[in-house]
Amino acid sequence: MKIYNTLTRRKEEFRPIEDGKVKIYVCGPTVYNYIHIGNARPMVVFDTLRRYMKFRGFEVKYVQNFTDVDDKIINRAREEGKTAPEISETYIKEYLDDADALGVERADVHPKVSEHISEIESFVSTLIKKGYAYEADGDVYFSTRKFPEYGKLSGQNIDDLESGARIAIGEVKEDPLDFALWKARKMEDEIAWDSDWGLGRPGWHIECSAMAKRHLGNTIDIHAGGEDLQFPHHENEIAQSECCNGVPFANYWMHNGFITIDKEKMSKSKGNFFTVRDIRKDYTGDEIRFFLLTGHYRGPIDFSRDHMDQARASLDRIANSVRDIKFMIESGGDGAMTSHEENTLSELNEFREKFIQAMDDDLNTADAISAIFEMVTVINTELRGGASMAFSKEALAKLKELTDVLGLLKDQEKDNELGADIEALVAERQEARANKDFARADEIRDQLKAMGITLKDTPQGVQIIKE
Repeated sequence: MKIYNTLTRRKEEFRPIEDGKVKIYVCGPTVYNYIHIGNARPMVVFDTLRRYMKFRGFEVKYVQNFTDVDDKIINRAREEGKTAPEISETYIKEYLDDADALGVERADVHPKVSEHISEIESFVSTLIKKGYAYEADGDVYFSTRKFPEYGKLSGQNIDDLESGARIAIGEVKEDPLDFALWKARKMEDEIAWDSDWGLGRPGWHIECSAMAKRHLGNTIDIHAGGEDLQFPHHENEIAQSECCNGVPFANYWMHNGFITIDKEKMSKSKGNFFTVRDIRKDYTGDEIRFFLLTGHYRGPIDFSRDHMDQARASLDRIANSVRDIKFMIESGGDGAMTSHEENTLSELNEFREKFIQAMDDDLNTADAISAIFEMVTVINTELRGGASMAFSKEALAKLKELTDVLGLLKDQEKDNELGADIEALVAERQEARANKDFARADEIRDQLKAMGITLKDTPQGVQIIKE
């Protein structure tokens, strides 16, 4: 498997630190509001990376944090007359609701900043002792110039950064390029912890370094997040981690591209800002996930209603094929497999290999989806000829194997469940047809159609399709 490493600006063969095991850290949300479609992309992309690593036989430890200590959370708490923990816990629950809808599996660890204060204090103390950080009026800053490799991830030149750097009002840092590791409490209502430097709270960048060290060790295999985090967040993580630990922080850095809205940058001021919760009113989580995987993760992807409708139609094509295969199995057809079907299964194996080749090439989900569609086309052709039960079972297993890697069609079983009233109507229609009461049979068919249920009469029996 090859991964494009942002640090080296090239694709590299993936070699884990420990054979057969992968340690992944993904920067999670600051929990003060509902997540937007831009937040959803790294959630889905790197959940897919984890799924694929498991598919390839790796034992994966996946860590994704919650930033529950931040100025935005404090400000939201003031606006609503609540405490910062109340705000953060509310939106952690809302995040998990959206994540479940998108088919994003829980991380092995979801560390919170508020639960790792001692680790963060220890980390900051080590940097001070090593001469990489200093205290000033209760704040602690990292001395950026003491890390000669600063800028190596984002390609920034420290001299260029210096020209645009400023010291904000209230800051007492020695150099405009220095950044906060610990922030002294400024107002009584701010969440704070006691420390060697007085009451305060962690800076943004230090949290991920400390939590990654705690849960994954000094060096991790893959650190991932959105393209916007390359600088300064990930750049600062590298500086403080490598100065503290004396070893590389992460061997591979992966960053997903931005999402535009109708080819424009998403912005609240432009009125084109969409939360996942809003989008879920019109589209399923499966459809949103599929849309996010249709483009290569490193490139930009444009969100629009037209593109979402295309994603819905494409996903329906796969879902319909799965539904038709299951019907063929359930209809109790001939169990024996023909020689032609055996040859077709070999062809399906070729599509599986194409899927793997695409995913091995820097997680190319777009080409992987194309391989799935090729598989669907061949399966559908076989089904039209009345496939055997043996072939249908094999075809279903091969198709589901690949859709599971992408985290798709998770809700299909639930969506296809029928209520007792619908089952009774279907049975009544079958009885009416047997009694040649076609008027009643047609009446029931139309009634079911109005309820979103289509009945399809086939040589194998009646097929029930939920729209």
